Amino acid sequence: MEATSLISFSSFAAGASSLPPVLCPHGNNRRGLLSLTVDQQRCDNIGFISSKILSFCPKASLRGNLEAVGVPTSVPVRVAHELLQAGHRYLDVRTPEEFSAGHATGAINVPYMYRVGSGMTKNLKFVEEVSTRFRKHDEIIVGCQSGKRSMMAATDLLNAGFAGITDIAGGFAAWRQNGLPTEP
Repeated sequence: MEATSLISFSSFAAGASSLPPVLCPHGNNRRGLLSLTVDQQRCDNIGFISSKILSFCPKASLRGNLEAVGVPTSVPVRVAHELLQAGHRYLDVRTPEEFSAGHATGAINVPYMYRVGSGMTKNLKFVEEVSTRFRKHDEIIVGCQSGKRSMMAATDLLNAGFAGITDIAGGFAAWRQNGLPTEP
Protein backbone atom coordinates (compact mmCIF):
# COMPACT_ATOMS: atom_id res chain seq x y z
CA MET A 1 0.00 0.00 0.00
CA GLU A 2 1.47 3.36 -1.01
CA ALA A 3 0.45 5.09 2.24
CA THR A 4 2.61 2.61 4.16
CA SER A 5 5.73 3.77 2.32
CA LEU A 6 4.88 7.42 2.85
CA ILE A 7 4.40 7.00 6.60
CA SER A 8 7.18 4.50 7.25
CA PHE A 9 9.92 7.07 6.77
CA SER A 10 8.59 9.37 9.48
CA SER A 11 9.57 9.08 13.13
CA PHE A 12 6.19 7.86 14.34
CA ALA A 13 7.25 7.45 17.98
CA ALA A 14 7.98 11.17 18.31
CA GLY A 15 4.27 12.01 18.10
CA ALA A 16 1.84 13.57 15.70
CA SER A 17 4.10 16.50 14.88
CA SER A 18 6.48 14.16 13.06
CA LEU A 19 3.75 12.70 10.83
CA PRO A 20 3.68 13.85 7.22
CA PRO A 21 1.57 17.02 6.88
CA VAL A 22 -1.10 15.23 4.81
CA LEU A 23 -2.14 13.14 7.82
CA CYS A 24 -4.12 14.20 10.88
CA PRO A 25 -4.15 11.91 13.96
CA HIS A 26 -7.49 11.25 15.66
CA GLY A 27 -6.22 9.30 18.65
CA ASN A 28 -6.31 5.63 19.57
CA ASN A 29 -9.42 3.54 19.20
CA ARG A 30 -10.40 0.62 21.40
CA ARG A 31 -8.25 -1.84 19.42
CA GLY A 32 -5.09 0.18 20.06
CA LEU A 33 -4.95 1.51 16.52
CA LEU A 34 -4.17 5.13 15.73
CA SER A 35 -6.70 6.44 13.21
CA LEU A 36 -5.52 8.92 10.62
CA THR A 37 -7.53 10.85 8.07
CA VAL A 38 -5.92 11.94 4.86
CA ASP A 39 -6.16 15.67 4.07
CA GLN A 40 -7.47 15.45 0.48
CA GLN A 41 -6.38 18.99 -0.55
CA ARG A 42 -2.78 18.26 0.29
CA CYS A 43 -3.01 14.74 -1.15
CA ASP A 44 -4.16 16.05 -4.52
CA ASN A 45 -0.68 17.54 -4.87
CA ILE A 46 0.89 14.17 -4.05
CA GLY A 47 -1.58 12.23 -6.14
CA PHE A 48 -1.62 8.76 -4.61
CA ILE A 49 -3.52 8.74 -1.31
CA SER A 50 -7.30 8.45 -1.22
CA SER A 51 -9.43 10.29 1.31
CA LYS A 52 -10.14 7.25 3.47
CA ILE A 53 -9.40 6.64 7.12
CA LEU A 54 -6.26 4.59 7.69
CA SER A 55 -5.36 2.92 10.97
CA PHE A 56 -1.92 2.08 12.27
CA CYS A 57 -0.79 0.02 15.22
CA PRO A 58 1.49 2.29 17.34
CA LYS A 59 3.19 -0.63 19.13
CA ALA A 60 4.13 -2.21 15.81
CA SER A 61 5.40 1.14 14.55
CA LEU A 62 7.79 1.41 17.48
CA ARG A 63 9.30 -1.88 16.31
CA GLY A 64 9.59 -0.50 12.77
CA ASN A 65 6.65 -2.52 11.41
CA LEU A 66 4.21 0.26 10.51
CA GLU A 67 1.46 -1.32 8.42
CA ALA A 68 -1.78 0.19 7.12
CA VAL A 69 -5.02 -1.58 8.01
CA GLY A 70 -8.03 -0.68 5.88
CA VAL A 71 -11.07 0.20 7.97
CA PRO A 72 -14.16 0.77 5.82
CA THR A 73 -16.26 3.88 6.25
CA SER A 74 -19.78 2.93 7.32
CA VAL A 75 -22.79 5.16 6.62
CA PRO A 76 -26.51 5.04 7.49
CA VAL A 77 -28.88 3.81 4.76
CA ARG A 78 -30.23 7.29 3.98
CA VAL A 79 -26.69 8.52 3.30
CA ALA A 80 -26.04 5.38 1.23
CA HIS A 81 -29.17 6.18 -0.81
CA GLU A 82 -27.87 9.71 -1.43
CA LEU A 83 -24.53 8.25 -2.53
CA LEU A 84 -26.36 5.91 -4.91
CA GLN A 85 -28.24 8.87 -6.38
CA ALA A 86 -24.93 10.72 -6.75
CA GLY A 87 -23.48 7.93 -8.90
CA HIS A 88 -22.05 5.36 -6.51
CA ARG A 89 -22.79 1.74 -7.40
CA TYR A 90 -24.51 -0.67 -4.99
CA LEU A 91 -22.80 -4.02 -4.39
CA ASP A 92 -25.17 -6.43 -2.63
CA VAL A 93 -23.14 -9.21 -0.99
CA ARG A 94 -26.11 -11.32 0.20
CA THR A 95 -26.76 -14.83 -1.11
CA PRO A 96 -28.50 -15.19 -4.49
CA GLU A 97 -31.65 -16.37 -2.66
CA GLU A 98 -31.73 -13.28 -0.43
CA PHE A 99 -31.05 -11.02 -3.43
CA SER A 100 -33.84 -12.55 -5.54
CA ALA A 101 -36.32 -11.96 -2.68
CA GLY A 102 -35.74 -8.20 -3.07
CA HIS A 103 -32.87 -5.74 -3.37
CA ALA A 104 -32.07 -2.06 -3.73
CA THR A 105 -32.83 -0.64 -7.16
CA GLY A 106 -29.84 -1.10 -9.46
CA ALA A 107 -27.90 -3.32 -7.05
CA ILE A 108 -25.38 -5.84 -8.37
CA ASN A 109 -25.17 -9.17 -6.53
CA VAL A 110 -21.83 -10.80 -5.77
CA PRO A 111 -22.28 -13.07 -2.75
CA TYR A 112 -19.67 -12.79 -0.01
CA MET A 113 -20.91 -16.07 1.49
CA TYR A 114 -23.01 -19.00 0.31
CA ARG A 115 -25.44 -21.15 2.29
CA VAL A 116 -24.08 -24.64 2.86
CA GLY A 117 -26.32 -26.94 4.85
CA SER A 118 -27.37 -25.06 7.97
CA GLY A 119 -24.39 -22.67 7.86
CA MET A 120 -22.54 -20.28 5.58
CA THR A 121 -19.19 -20.53 3.82
CA LYS A 122 -17.10 -17.70 2.36
CA ASN A 123 -17.03 -17.21 -1.39
CA LEU A 124 -13.32 -17.80 -2.07
CA LYS A 125 -13.61 -16.03 -5.44
CA PHE A 126 -15.39 -12.96 -4.03
CA VAL A 127 -12.69 -10.37 -4.83
CA GLU A 128 -12.11 -11.92 -8.25
CA GLU A 129 -15.84 -11.80 -9.05
CA VAL A 130 -16.13 -8.19 -7.86
CA SER A 131 -13.13 -7.29 -10.05
CA THR A 132 -15.03 -8.47 -13.15
CA ARG A 133 -17.87 -6.01 -12.45
CA PHE A 134 -16.10 -3.03 -10.81
CA ARG A 135 -12.83 -1.16 -11.27
CA LYS A 136 -10.46 -0.51 -8.36
CA HIS A 137 -11.39 3.21 -8.26
CA ASP A 138 -15.18 2.89 -8.65
CA GLU A 139 -17.23 4.41 -5.83
CA ILE A 140 -19.00 1.38 -4.34
CA ILE A 141 -21.49 1.12 -1.49
CA VAL A 142 -21.53 -2.40 -0.02
CA GLY A 143 -24.63 -3.85 1.61
CA CYS A 144 -25.87 -7.17 2.98
CA GLN A 145 -28.90 -8.09 5.11
CA SER A 146 -27.92 -6.53 8.45
CA GLY A 147 -24.40 -5.11 8.10
CA LYS A 148 -22.03 -7.84 9.26
CA ARG A 149 -21.18 -9.51 5.92
CA SER A 150 -20.93 -6.17 4.14
CA MET A 151 -18.36 -4.93 6.67
CA MET A 152 -16.26 -8.07 6.15
CA ALA A 153 -16.65 -7.78 2.37
CA ALA A 154 -15.75 -4.06 2.41
CA THR A 155 -12.63 -4.83 4.46
CA ASP A 156 -11.58 -7.53 1.98
CA LEU A 157 -12.13 -5.14 -0.93
CA LEU A 158 -10.08 -2.37 0.72
CA ASN A 159 -7.27 -4.84 1.37
CA ALA A 160 -7.45 -5.92 -2.28
CA GLY A 161 -6.85 -2.33 -3.41
CA PHE A 162 -10.36 -1.04 -4.05
CA ALA A 163 -10.26 2.64 -3.08
CA GLY A 164 -13.89 3.87 -3.07
CA ILE A 165 -15.54 1.43 -0.66
CA THR A 166 -18.32 2.48 1.75
CA ASP A 167 -20.22 0.06 3.98
CA ILE A 168 -23.99 0.41 4.51
CA ALA A 169 -24.78 0.27 8.24
CA GLY A 170 -27.86 -1.81 8.95
CA GLY A 171 -27.91 -3.43 5.51
CA PHE A 172 -30.94 -4.18 3.38
CA ALA A 173 -33.16 -4.65 6.43
CA ALA A 174 -32.60 -0.98 7.37
CA TRP A 175 -32.89 0.03 3.68
CA ARG A 176 -36.34 -1.57 3.43
CA GLN A 177 -37.38 -0.29 6.90
CA ASN A 178 -36.62 3.28 5.76
CA GLY A 179 -38.82 2.84 2.68
CA LEU A 180 -35.98 3.25 0.19
CA PRO A 181 -36.47 2.02 -3.41
CA THR A 182 -36.33 -1.74 -4.01
CA GLU A 183 -36.82 -4.18 -6.86
CA PRO A 184 -38.35 -7.67 -6.64
